Amino acid sequence: MTFPIITDPYFYAVTVPAVLLLGVSKSGFGAGFGSLAVPMMALAVTVPEAAAILMPVLLLMDILGMAAFRKDFDLKFLKFLIPCGLVGIVIGALLFKALSAHTVAGIVGVFTLLFLAQRLIFPPKPDSPPPPKWLGAILTATSGFTSFIAHAGGPPINAYVIPMRLSPVKFTATMAFFFFVINLSKWIPYAWLGLLDMRNMATSLVLLPIAPIGVLVGVRMARKINPVLFYRLVYLGMFLTGVKLVWDAVR
Repeated sequence: MTFPIITDPYFYAVTVPAVLLLGVSKSGFGAGFGSLAVPMMALAVTVPEAAAILMPVLLLMDILGMAAFRKDFDLKFLKFLIPCGLVGIVIGALLFKALSAHTVAGIVGVFTLLFLAQRLIFPPKPDSPPPPKWLGAILTATSGFTSFIAHAGGPPINAYVIPMRLSPVKFTATMAFFFFVINLSKWIPYAWLGLLDMRNMATSLVLLPIAPIGVLVGVRMARKINPVLFYRLVYLGMFLTGVKLVWDAVR
């Protein structure tokens, strides 16, 4: 009996860079780039397969990210974010088979580009108030929903958290703990939907050794980088993600 893993070289040619990008994004540095992982892998496998294969990889990355930033997260903020995100997970699980992944990609991509356009055309003033909580709840639930469908939860929650002007380390730590809970909550519905088969899980195990590399690189950069440059790179990652997702939707 052969070990049931994907053996296509093209799959690994697009997946290894995707996993490295995801690791860097998980550490907070270049946040937004991680949403490119599933679209990149979708060049070789279906979107549901790509999402399932990344599950164990995400779990390891989340644990590494939490360990690196375990003293820096904002607990009060997380108590607000996590319940909203879990609402989005439930909605995503219920609608997973009814919605095309490309439709979701297009929605996320357009939303991301609109947010960036608003930030560039109407930049916030130093004394600008943070976004209202009701908007934060909607954006965070949207993040849970898009995270469930295509591991693309970064852009919606970034649109809420970035205006808070957290330090790079606190931003990174809070997002690491938020997405650990969100990604952990996906396991039961993913199994219920039949996505966690032996072939996907075995392939994921092959990719696991790559996960710490991206996280380590990102953690070191997040602790040393200038806050202005940090958020410029976040915007760049969100722009590339938005363009890629919209392209996938209309192609």
